[in-house]
Amino acid sequence: MADGVIRKRLVFSGIVQGVGFRWRARHAAEAVGATGWVRNDWSGTVTMELQGTEAQIAGVLAALERGAYIRIESIEARRIPTEENERGFRYADGY
Repeated sequence: MADGVIRKRLVFSGIVQGVGFRWRARHAAEAVGATGWVRNDWSGTVTMELQGTEAQIAGVLAALERGAYIRIESIEARRIPTEENERGFRYADGY
């Protein structure tokens, strides 16, 4: 694993479903070279696991906050173990 690479599990609440959130997350992650996945949850939240450097993760979050219809009210974030062989960023099964 490259130096400085971390992984975070993020749960977003607010206006985050039906507004292009997952699409924007995927394209933002790909643009900065981060890996992971994103899914809609039954509760109306969106869960994402994002792996990269602090700068890459910050870049993805900044892109999400610029989303035209997205309104993030809160983010629950915690650091989790990295996935050593993960490649790319994908949509995960949600509801």
